[in-house]
Amino acid sequence: MTTQHIGIIARVREDVAAARLRDPAARGGLEIAVLYPGLHAIWAHRVWHALWTRGFRFLARAGSQITRWMTGIEIHPGATIGRRFFIDHGMGVVIGETAEVGDDVMLYHGVTLGGRQREGGKRHPTIEDGVAIGAGAKILGPVTVGAGSVVGANAVVTKDAPADSVLVGVPAKPRARRTGDDTRALLTAPEYSI
Repeated sequence: MTTQHIGIIARVREDVAAARLRDPAARGGLEIAVLYPGLHAIWAHRVWHALWTRGFRFLARAGSQITRWMTGIEIHPGATIGRRFFIDHGMGVVIGETAEVGDDVMLYHGVTLGGRQREGGKRHPTIEDGVAIGAGAKILGPVTVGAGSVVGANAVVTKDAPADSVLVGVPAKPRARRTGDDTRALLTAPEYSI
């Protein structure tokens, strides 16, 4: 994950461009900026995360709940999210407090980056750069999904996966991506959903 800081306007443009790149239905920047709840959720998360890291925890949690009510997307303000993150459709997405999401990650609706234990500490997944996660997938516990991986629709991931994996099934079993595998094709292929 990069730590480079860029200005607010540059970040918004980058987010809109990322949405346009990943959504074939996107028709223009204004439409994306005004009508995409996934972008609204991440923009709000950046505000709530800044408050969270500065110790304004109650205000950050309250703000994240308002965002949840407005978008149907729940991102805990403690979660760390990289650049060019895109949530397509978004309804029902849940991202837990200790989740870490890298750059250029894409989620579809119904994805959960959740925990499996009550103890404190790292309870949620780490999603490395360039990962795509299909609709309804659940990634549970302090596992790592390696860079460039694709998680199929409705897969349940409970173990670490190496970079450039395709993860499918319940529980998900990784296989190496083949050269030339197209991410969009992998996410929509019937053999990669349940």
